[in-house]
Amino acid sequence: MIGERIKRLRAQKGYSITELAELSNVSKSYLSYIERNLNKNPSIQFLMKVAKPLDVSIEYLLIGVDQIENQVDGDGEKILDKEWENIIEKAIKDGIGKEDFKEYINYIKFKIWEKNNKR
Repeated sequence: MIGERIKRLRAQKGYSITELAELSNVSKSYLSYIERNLNKNPSIQFLMKVAKPLDVSIEYLLIGVDQIENQVDGDGEKILDKEWENIIEKAIKDGIGKEDFKEYINYIKFKIWEKNNKR
């Protein structure tokens, strides 16, 4: 659960709930609700704010994993297929910067997680 992950990470960092709320610029009461699993569907904005001081990705907060397995070549180098290269080149040509791209990725991950966790 997201709340349990946040609580565990907060404890590992040695932050009180008040400290993490201040570092994240989120409401202490809302953070407490999330940690106690009273609210199991936090917003993407909340996750972005909390992930930063905890030094984790939003993906980790959502599913407990930082990265999906990547394909590698014989030398252990990551392989980027041609379709991905084209998508990235088009995004760059369209003026999408790295930070914009990262935000889009986080938003998409959140929407996938939200879809998979609806009851």
